[in-house]
Amino acid sequence: MEGVAVVTGASSGIGEAIAQHLLEAGRTVVALQRRPPRIRHARLLFVGADLADAAAAQQAGAEIAARHPVRYLVNNAGANRPGPLEQATVDDLDYALALNVRAAMILMQAFVPGMRAAKFGRIVNMSSRAVLGKTGRTVYAAAKAGLIGITRTLCLEVAADGITVNAVAPGPVATDLFDNGHPIGSEKRQRVIDSIPVKRVGTPADVARTVAFLLAPESGYITGQTVFVCGGTSISGSGGD
Repeated sequence: MEGVAVVTGASSGIGEAIAQHLLEAGRTVVALQRRPPRIRHARLLFVGADLADAAAAQQAGAEIAARHPVRYLVNNAGANRPGPLEQATVDDLDYALALNVRAAMILMQAFVPGMRAAKFGRIVNMSSRAVLGKTGRTVYAAAKAGLIGITRTLCLEVAADGITVNAVAPGPVATDLFDNGHPIGSEKRQRVIDSIPVKRVGTPADVARTVAFLLAPESGYITGQTVFVCGGTSISGSGGD
């Protein structure tokens, strides 16, 4: 199925890997975020917007929908404000919900009408294994759990239109952010690895391959699901530290 893919938060980490994977598969990708993507490609377009700002997200979504036949959407942009409950602030919660949940809803509102008209669409919302419980993640887990709720609800509203809506929930993944907090060779990193049943940290490519599978036209009988890409931590009960 032809059509453009929109990937939010594609400037680094998992979002970058998803965009790269889709480009290699022949898709045209619109990277939607504040910073320009690091990768360069003839089919990679950049739209700059602060998705935590509702008006900016709405404007960006409307402009992209007017210019491109968006048939694939990956709501990957997110914010993590870690800390225990007593340190969490209302501002932390508002920001996490704005970027993780509100922006995703706004973009789905922008692109679902075109998908409905085409009788085809694929949406993947990036959640987290933290929704199952992880210390110091009150704000983050709340926002990522909200995405799962939207996924399960929207899938019922659009299924008859040929649109699938799924969530992907990564466990510990070796992004720049993770590596900075868990340096290679450190005891802290080794503790995380020891807690993962497969005994390794995931890679952005691990997640990107799963997202690409759910976006495929052939994956039309999978909808409303949350796929944990977590090395077994969703079963073992350990989310790493």
